[in-house]
Amino acid sequence: MPTRRSSGEAGRKPPGYDVSGREPQYDQQTARQGPTTNRMALTANQPGHSLDEGDIVVDWDALRERARWMAARAYAPYSGYPVGVAGVADDGRIVSGCNVENASLGVGLCAECGMVSDLIGGGGGRLVAVACVNALGEPITPCGRCRQLLWEHGGAAMLIETPEGIVTMDKLLPQAFGADDLDHLAQAK
Repeated sequence: MPTRRSSGEAGRKPPGYDVSGREPQYDQQTARQGPTTNRMALTANQPGHSLDEGDIVVDWDALRERARWMAARAYAPYSGYPVGVAGVADDGRIVSGCNVENASLGVGLCAECGMVSDLIGGGGGRLVAVACVNALGEPITPCGRCRQLLWEHGGAAMLIETPEGIVTMDKLLPQAFGADDLDHLAQAK
């Protein structure tokens, strides 16, 4: 017979909830107020603003602001490693996510999963640019699983900010497996 929690346990945090021993380093005012915008104007590159790869200008500061805001909301009691991510879709929507851990460690969700869910739930489209940060607000590189997820929803030309700068997905995930591989096999049968 399952046991019920006593009312005193209802608000108890899981073991290791504050494993880091320090608060995330983000702008407290931004974290309280939330993002200042839910859309981003996508414009063609202009002289002095161009990226060698890509044909848009992205407000990376706005994406990082949203990613930091999401990192502050991450549920990371087991790893103590909050992650926030924000991206801009091809229609200008800003989509975002944070990591959500679980006591059954294998079922935790990376921040990128939440962002892609936000993308699809908001009407779909393609990711154009993504910024992913840790609790300190520093750019980080997505894990391998999430790189594959970003490839599926952004493709080779999607821009991503990494600790070494902004690159396209085909640089971050060379020779990626994708829908084209499945199509090729289906056509060969």
